[in-house]
Amino acid sequence: MKLTCTQENFKKAIYSTERVVGKQITLPILENILLETDNGMLKISATNLEIGVFLKIGAKIEEEGKITVPARLLSNFVNNIPNVGTVSLSVVDQTLHIESGSSKAQIKGLQAQDFPIIPEMEGEFLFSLPAQEMKEVIPRLAVCVSLDSTRPELTGLNFVLDKLEVRLAATDSFRLAEAVVTLIKDNSQAYDLFIEKTNSVIVPLNTISELFRVINPETQDIKIGIEESQIFFQIDNVRIVSRLINGKYPPYQQIIPQEFTTKVFLPKDDVLRAVKIAGIFTHSKAGEVKFTVNSEAKEVYVQSKAEEVGENKTILNAQIEGPDQEALFNPRYMVDGLQAISTPHLVLLMNSGGSPAVLRMVQGEKKEEMLNYTYIIMPIKN
Repeated sequence: MKLTCTQENFKKAIYSTERVVGKQITLPILENILLETDNGMLKISATNLEIGVFLKIGAKIEEEGKITVPARLLSNFVNNIPNVGTVSLSVVDQTLHIESGSSKAQIKGLQAQDFPIIPEMEGEFLFSLPAQEMKEVIPRLAVCVSLDSTRPELTGLNFVLDKLEVRLAATDSFRLAEAVVTLIKDNSQAYDLFIEKTNSVIVPLNTISELFRVINPETQDIKIGIEESQIFFQIDNVRIVSRLINGKYPPYQQIIPQEFTTKVFLPKDDVLRAVKIAGIFTHSKAGEVKFTVNSEAKEVYVQSKAEEVGENKTILNAQIEGPDQEALFNPRYMVDGLQAISTPHLVLLMNSGGSPAVLRMVQGEKKEEMLNYTYIIMPIKN
């Protein structure tokens, strides 16, 4: 193999693939990136057997070939050489010779034939999602994904596909987040046939994290295809393929109350600050913060108490519709929900101290609820 490409494109390509690579004692080749020529371009691939990432960049090919080299070593070298415009690559006796300006290196590689095959999509993409909207949505959902491997169906995002939208949900059983994103059908007939059979898939959190990382400010959309228990994403020139999580996601929509007796409109920053302060005065990470809604006084009291620490109380002015309420919440879960809110004001929806409470964003002078994001938190029972 012998070729030349731009340093900028090569550096971006390594960045887009190297994070998938992990420490693999039993399969050392999975610590490597595969470099190969492909139809006049340089193809760069990485996989950990659960997620595969590859992309192609333009290159001036003099000799065809391929090699795998340690991802971290290659990345560290490329990230520290001065920007001189181009990078030259050549392979001699399973060693990659790389040269850029006055910087040169020789990196010993492994046989490319031993690199795992990353599946290619056989059909067409089914639908697309707006990239910048997904960039905003993913962090709001990721905080709720469970880390408990004994319930693998909760360790990913649930995609519920409908005719005009996709509902994305995450839960760890203590709180739940749902976002609604408009979709574009790339292949209407195939998409409609697909959702007749399967309208729900679970995508691992690690895959979603890689997706989030490769979305650039200029990225317009994310093309998505689903085949044989695998999901394919196309983001600009980057292709991500991942296994889907087997199992059935819990029917979470059943726990979201359809109506609420009390609505509390609050400035986001004020209530976030109050909960953080209250969290200081809890006796442990599993502590509790009490929310008291005083409808007559139009006030909300956020307080906590621990005998060995002390106590705290913050009074917040609020616009309140409905009767008084009182509930105990885990401060960390409440902070996660509040930080996911991107509007200056929010609404806290409650029915009782023992039923799920909901946080939503509000917009405009009339403080209209925005239904495209819902954060549900279970109160702590006395």
